[in-house]
Amino acid sequence: KVALPQVLKNFLMLAGFLLCCSGNATLGQKPNLYYVATSRLTFTSKAPLETITATSDRLKGVLDVISRSVAFSVHNQSFVGFNSALQKEHFHENYIESEKYPDCTFSGKIIDEFDPKTDGAYPVRVKGMLNIKGIGIERIVKGTLNVKGDDIWITATFLIALSDHEIRIPRVVQQKIAPDIEITLQAKLRKEAGE
Repeated sequence: KVALPQVLKNFLMLAGFLLCCSGNATLGQKPNLYYVATSRLTFTSKAPLETITATSDRLKGVLDVISRSVAFSVHNQSFVGFNSALQKEHFHENYIESEKYPDCTFSGKIIDEFDPKTDGAYPVRVKGMLNIKGIGIERIVKGTLNVKGDDIWITATFLIALSDHEIRIPRVVQQKIAPDIEITLQAKLRKEAGE
């Protein structure tokens, strides 16, 4: 686990990476960057007494196909769904603490090779730091890159243990909230205009 100062450092690196990428484009370089154009990020809790699902279409991110570096961020308040307004309120106030920790971030590097110039599906692993609620955990996430012309589609499904990020579930609702949450990511990335 990584303490809060490291999480802040990682987030600043993410922000710097995004700004740097934009700056490189203005210098006439070809950074080979792909940015998230559309996305669907879903989390699902499957507990004995209840299934909870919420989705965000506000994922931000960038992929550098030369270095194979990736950086993603999602605003916690952008998630919609839930089974009730009270459930959503508890998610933001008691569990994820959205006011104190407004974003979840992931930054890392694709381990496996892929060719952004050749259409096809590439199974990949991404090693990086997942930051939720002020705690960073190093993860290896399996997914698929689908190259289709100037677009790259990313899909991935993985589990997050709430205990890894010190999200505590009161005993009274432990039959309604799963200890491991399933995350499903679908995102279309588009090459920067002008390249």
